[in-house]
Amino acid sequence: MPPLFLPTAPSLSLSLHCAAAASRRSTLVVASAGARSSSSSASSSSSAPFDAAAFEAERHRLDADARAGMAAAAAGADPMAWKWRIRKRVWDALEAEGVARNPRPVHHRIPNFDGAAAAADSLGRLEVFQNARCVKVNPDSPQKQVRFLTLSGDKKLLTPQPRLRTGFFSVLESQMVPTGCIPEACTSVGAAKYGRPIGLDERIKVDLIVIGSVAVDPSTGARLGKGEGFAELEYGMLRYMGAIDDSTMIVTTVHDRQLVDDIPVEKLLIHDVPVDIICTPTQVILTNTTIPKPQGIYWEKLSPEKLGQIRILRELKRRIEQETGTTLPCGPSENLPPTAQRRRRRGQ
Repeated sequence: MPPLFLPTAPSLSLSLHCAAAASRRSTLVVASAGARSSSSSASSSSSAPFDAAAFEAERHRLDADARAGMAAAAAGADPMAWKWRIRKRVWDALEAEGVARNPRPVHHRIPNFDGAAAAADSLGRLEVFQNARCVKVNPDSPQKQVRFLTLSGDKKLLTPQPRLRTGFFSVLESQMVPTGCIPEACTSVGAAKYGRPIGLDERIKVDLIVIGSVAVDPSTGARLGKGEGFAELEYGMLRYMGAIDDSTMIVTTVHDRQLVDDIPVEKLLIHDVPVDIICTPTQVILTNTTIPKPQGIYWEKLSPEKLGQIRILRELKRRIEQETGTTLPCGPSENLPPTAQRRRRRGQ
């Protein structure tokens, strides 16, 4: 079925599309009962006072290191070079055409754009959003209004810690946030400050996933992120937790200039996450994607360097290996930003 393009409207029902998505549901492999019964240390908040300045400084440092690494990968002999060409074309266009918004430059980021709030408001009018009780939203700038609509609509917001390096997911609800502080809670610092961290054993059902994108193809639902793979890892871990399945709708909010027609579906990897709905400042697109959604984490694609960066992934790997009595495969090595060396140089 071809994609359906709809102009933005005061109210838009997606009941038929949701039913079609549900019909594509496949068997979900979830965590074993034994894994669910154990408690996670991440599920309880630390008694130490939250240091917002230190959190933000560390987030900016990791962001700078990661963007440097992505820039190096884009310039090298990466087998996924075709993805970088599309990303660069979109980033360049957003900057050149004056639609890019802070943080700038938008290169090597999920780009913020003029009209991001309007795209979020279009999403907020969708029945699939209005009926959702728990919404998982990425922590990037262009989706800040989506996080605001989620919290101000008395929904449960599930948001990952940036790059999963300082934690896992945080859960926020409006009653957890002081009066007048919802806008702050929609930032990365605010989510860490007011949110409740959860672990792999959390029993949670996510009704809708909102994901950031660099480029997306409305004809197929194929999506490109900024190139770090965290959206895929977050999706895979939610599958492991039993929080989502194939019927869980995936929505992205982007500028119309981020719509492309040259993402080759046959070159996508098994862990690449497609989107069901695209919201822009001017239209809502139902992609009717036929790209299979990932069924979990594909350990054979995960490099030892990426695994070494993310504590929650190492915990999950150990848990699965203990449960199954087998050693999980590991992917090939990759070059990541030399953060340790940079820290040492700064300290000298």
